[in-house]
This record gives sequence, C-alpha cells and structure tokens, in this order.
Amino acid sequence: MQNFTSVPFKTESGLSSINGVAKFSGAGIVLEFESKLFGLISDGVKEVRLALADILDVKFRKGFFKYGAKIEIRTKTFSKLAELPNKEGKFTLKLVPADFQRAQEAVAQLQKDLTGHQQELPPAHTPVSSLFDEDASEEGTKELDKN
Repeated sequence: MQNFTSVPFKTESGLSSINGVAKFSGAGIVLEFESKLFGLISDGVKEVRLALADILDVKFRKGFFKYGAKIEIRTKTFSKLAELPNKEGKFTLKLVPADFQRAQEAVAQLQKDLTGHQQELPPAHTPVSSLFDEDASEEGTKELDKN
C-alpha cells in the first residue's frame, strides 16, 4: 500500500533546469530531483528529506486556469533550505496542469499533518524571568517578626 502522494515538478536555479518528483506523506516531503546545467549537463539525481519538524509552511498557488500552479515550501532552518535550489527563502515546485488536483490534495493533507504535529508538541516553557515582576510593589508584603 502506498502511503504517499507523488507530484512531478520543475523549477530553475540560475542556469540550471531541475526536474523531479515530490513525495508527500504524513512524515514530511521527500524530494528527488535532477539538475541539468543548460539542460544538458547533469550533476546526478539528489534526494532531500524534509521532516514535518523541518517545514515552516507549505502553500499551494493555483495559477491561471491550472496553468502556472505551484507549491511553495519554506523551511525552519537555512541548513535544510541550502540543500535545495531556492529563491527568496522558498523552494518552488512548478506544476503541469495534469497534476493540479493531485498537488492540491497533497498540500492540503500535509497542511493538516503540520497542524496536528504542532499541536502534539509540548507547550513552550515560561521563562523564569517572567515569573518575577520587577515592577511589583511591596505594599502587600509583610515584615517578618524578629523574635
């Protein structure tokens, strides 16, 4: 049984054209892609895994009548983003119209998984400094008996 959704994509990075497949699952995204300089010289197939904990957000952009549809992925750390061909802090997957519906459903499911993952995280810790109010008046403080 297949527990991920595959979405073919294209993108560019400088003088390189990139073709690949994004696999969306409840654990995150696996990106397999090949970059070709001038569309001719390949540097091999690469794989980058983005766990839910690494993903800041994922957005689906519809385009015009399914043309120009794309998926934008932002990561929480620059180290993960540096492994991907990115522009302005985002990794953009350009889609063909035939994959529009599949991509839209994959992003919607991943967004639900991200929300569920964030709710499962423990609450943020309260800093100790906020427990002690520096501006508190001492009107309600009693003197200790010296006896």
